[in-house]
Amino acid sequence: MDTTAILDQVRDLVGADRVDTDEQLLREASVDRFKKYTAVHGIYDGPFPIAVVRAGSTEQVAAVLAFANEHGVNIVPRTGRTGTEGGLETSFDRTVVLDGSEMDEIVHLDPVDMLATAQCGVPLRMLEERARELGLTTGHSPQSKPLAQMGGLVATRSIGQFSTLYGGIEDMVVGLEAVFPDGSVSRIKNVPRRAAGPDIRHVVIGNEGALCYVTEVTVKLFTYQPENNRFHGYLIDDVRTGIELLREVITEGYRPSVARVYSEQDAAQHFSHFADGKCVAVFLAEGPAPLAEATSIAIEEIVGEYRHEKVDPQLIREWFDELNWGPDKIRAEQATMLAEHRLGYTTEVSANWSVIGDIYDAVISRITKEYPHFEDLTMLGGHSSHSYQNGTNMYFVYDYRITCEPREEITKYHIPLNAIIVEETLARGGSMVHHHGIGKYRTQWTEQEHGTAYPILHRLKEVYDPKGIMNPGTVFPAGER
Repeated sequence: MDTTAILDQVRDLVGADRVDTDEQLLREASVDRFKKYTAVHGIYDGPFPIAVVRAGSTEQVAAVLAFANEHGVNIVPRTGRTGTEGGLETSFDRTVVLDGSEMDEIVHLDPVDMLATAQCGVPLRMLEERARELGLTTGHSPQSKPLAQMGGLVATRSIGQFSTLYGGIEDMVVGLEAVFPDGSVSRIKNVPRRAAGPDIRHVVIGNEGALCYVTEVTVKLFTYQPENNRFHGYLIDDVRTGIELLREVITEGYRPSVARVYSEQDAAQHFSHFADGKCVAVFLAEGPAPLAEATSIAIEEIVGEYRHEKVDPQLIREWFDELNWGPDKIRAEQATMLAEHRLGYTTEVSANWSVIGDIYDAVISRITKEYPHFEDLTMLGGHSSHSYQNGTNMYFVYDYRITCEPREEITKYHIPLNAIIVEETLARGGSMVHHHGIGKYRTQWTEQEHGTAYPILHRLKEVYDPKGIMNPGTVFPAGER
C-alpha cells in the first residue's frame, strides 16, 4: 500500500481527527531526547513518520496494530515522550507513531487492596496527586515525573528516586493490559503473587514497544507519611568509600528510600554551595515513624565509622525538591545548548558490589587516557543512586563543550563515551543499562549483555512480532526485524 492508502485506512479505523500529518509535528516526532542537540537547532534528518495516530482506546490500538501487521507498516509506540536512548526514533520508512497520551483515565483507586489502575496515557504526576488525596503514594518518582506517563514507564522498565525502598516499576506493577501486533489483547490479572508458571508480566514490562503496546497498568499503593521523612547528607573522601558506605547500609538490612553517593565532579554541580571538592552521600529515611527513626539512627551509626562531615539536612531537602525536570528545566537546557554550545549526557549501568568500584575507575581512566576529545569535557564523574542487596548502579555523567557542527555532536561525543562505559561494564560482568532502556543506541551490545540467555529474548520477538513491525531497531538489532 502507498502512503495515501495507508493514511486513508487508518483514518477509517480511528477517525480522521486522530491522524496528524502536519509536517513539523512529524519532524519532531521522528526523534526523542537522544538527539536533543540537533533537535534544538531545528535539524531533523529523518526518516519521518507518515503520521502520528492518537489512539483513544484499547480497541483503536488493536485495530491499528492489526492493520499495520497485515500491511507491513512500522509502529513506534509512544506516551509521555521522555525517552532518552532513541527508542522513540523513527529509523525506518513507512512508520506510524502510535500515541496513547489521550488514553488518560484513572480507572480505579483502591485503598483496601492498595492498588491503582490507570490507562497508559495517565501522567504519573496526576496519578500520584490522586493517590495523595487518599493519604497514599505510588512510591514511583523518576526524574521525568512531571512529564512521564504510565504506559511508557512500564514499557521502559523505569525506576524512581525512591527505589531502594519501593523498588523499580517492575516491583510495583501488579497487572496490566497489552496489545500485540496481531491485534490480540492480553490482560494479566491483579493478584499479590502466583506460582502459575513463569511471570508473564515480564514479557511486557521493559519491552520498549518492541513486542507489544501497553494500554493499561495496575500498580501498588503505599501509605504516604512525609511528616516522618529524615534527610541526611555527608561529605566523604572518595567514591569507593561512598560505595562501601552504601553497601553496609543496604546489606545490614536497612532500606532508606534514597541512598546516593556522588563523585567529587558530579557533586560539584549538584551541591556547589557546600561540596567543597568532596564526594557527597545523601540518604532519606521514610515510612512509619519508628521505622524511619530506626533507619536514621542506623545511617548515622554506619556513616560514623568513616571519616565524614555532616551536611545540614535542610540543604539536602531543598536540593531534592528541585531535582525533577519538567518543561521549565527542559527549556533552560535548550537555551544553554544554543547560547553556550555545551551539553550534558549520562550512561547508567549496574553491577555487583565487588566490581562496581572497578568499573568506575576503569571508565574514568580509559576516557581520560584514550578519548580523543577529552579536552572538550567540562565534567566527568558519576553517582550511585539505586542500590540492592547484591549491588548498585553507577550513573556516569559527562558534560562537554561542542566544537563541531550540530549533526556531528552525537558521533563525536556521546556515542564513543557511551561505548567506553558499556564496554568496561560488560567486561566486568555488569549490566550495560540500569534503567533508561536499550533504545536504538545500545542494541549492538544486546546479545553480549544476555549471553547464552539471548535466544530466550530473541525468540520472544520471533513469536510475538514475526513481521518485525514493532519499534524496529529497538532492543533488538535492526537486522533482526
